[in-house]
Amino acid sequence: MQSETARPDAPAAHAARAGWLRILATAPTEALDGAYQRLAQAQALPAYRLLRKPQAGMAMVRGRAGGTGAQFNLGEITVTRCAVVLEDVGADVVAGIAYVQGRSERHAEQAAVLDALLQRPAWHQRVQDLVLAPLADAHASRAAHAAATAAQTRVEFFTMVRGED
Repeated sequence: MQSETARPDAPAAHAARAGWLRILATAPTEALDGAYQRLAQAQALPAYRLLRKPQAGMAMVRGRAGGTGAQFNLGEITVTRCAVVLEDVGADVVAGIAYVQGRSERHAEQAAVLDALLQRPAWHQRVQDLVLAPLADAHASRAAHAAATAAQTRVEFFTMVRGED
């Protein structure tokens, strides 16, 4: 078996996986649950077992002064993590993971299952269409609304230059 670093498409695959993990982790719990249920109604999901049951803990959040300066510890947040393995007989072992902010065990478990399904070619496009695309569109809509709301408070300053008298 080749190591992932030897594959030429490894950076692209890592970036794609990071993208869908971000969408799954930042989706509102209710929205993820609804998308997960729609996917399950469309086709029976494969069985899975928990490698690491959902468990909550703390993680340190770090920041940078001015966005580019020296790093500093900002504080701690609650994070729930989960890891699952799909139990398809005769297929490669696929593990799904999830780390979500807060204490939502169900959110972490569903995100881990969806991560595992997205790694399967037979499921990838279906999960993209029924779960990721609607969640990403909703996130973009919320971000645009927040940006429009913030733009209403923008103040522009003008400086008048006085001549030399």
